[in-house]
Amino acid sequence: MKKAFLFLLCFGAALLVTEKSAAQKEHPDTVKTGIYVTSIHDIDFKQNEYAISFWLWLTYKNKAFDFVQNLEIPQAKNFTKSFSTIDTSGGQVYLLMKIQAVMKDNWHINNFPFDRQNLRLSIENSQFDSKDLIFKVDTLGKHFDPKFTLRGWGIDSFTVTSGIKAYETTFGDDSLTKPHVEYSSFKVKIGIDRSAGELFWKMFVGMYVAFLIAYVCFYIHADNIDSRFGLGVGALFAVIGNKYIIDSSLPDSTSLTLVDTLHGITLFFIFAVVTASTYALRLGKQGKIKKANRFDFVVAQVLLLIYIILNVYYISNAIHR
Repeated sequence: MKKAFLFLLCFGAALLVTEKSAAQKEHPDTVKTGIYVTSIHDIDFKQNEYAISFWLWLTYKNKAFDFVQNLEIPQAKNFTKSFSTIDTSGGQVYLLMKIQAVMKDNWHINNFPFDRQNLRLSIENSQFDSKDLIFKVDTLGKHFDPKFTLRGWGIDSFTVTSGIKAYETTFGDDSLTKPHVEYSSFKVKIGIDRSAGELFWKMFVGMYVAFLIAYVCFYIHADNIDSRFGLGVGALFAVIGNKYIIDSSLPDSTSLTLVDTLHGITLFFIFAVVTASTYALRLGKQGKIKKANRFDFVVAQVLLLIYIILNVYYISNAIHR
């Protein structure tokens, strides 16, 4: 009887341990995480990257997580920990780190230079998946230093969330029945918009001056073929050169951008100026000087008006988007 009682007692204890382990497996440990960004700099459109410096702190109970060694920043080209401190008092781990990272990103340049970008940053533990740990956001206080200035940009939103990142692979683990592994992720999204007024004129003033040079052709006598065609062709190459200069500072894009649209419109209207000059020259050769002058005057006003309207329309759309 005594042996049977001891057997039942041991069996119950084993069952209790098993249920406790299963419960722990069903309820992963929570890692309370916070961030404070001190600097964003070196935004490079051509290389699709930017640099960021920030403080990161994590509070958790399971020492095996070891974020000093297991911290992963998936979108980073490279990152360094310049400082870290650990406090294990009170039955939990408090880890504070200062991190500098060079992040890769995909820029949306359809409305450049009136563009708005989202800078994204996420943090994971490289050794423990979502079955073992879940990130919880520390929402107390500010997430960035309002005193630091981002040259040419303004921060209009700063969102911190947590979520699950799925990887469609087993990472070589034969015990998994399907290629699907999930990791908890701490996510940061920073919305920035550009102060583009001065930059726009700095980039496009050459294009507009080139168009005005071609436009002057309408006020040169129709018999002056060399002057009229010389100005038109020169303006054409100036616009093409201006576009190549701007494109050299932007990443490749398969879609039609504001830069492409404005340069395309300008090239078309310069071609229209050259075509109109050809017709005016033909009228002049036929001795119809008054008709040629009237034609130049009417076409000059119509082309200028349509050119201004199209520019205002596309630029306004880019600003409001």
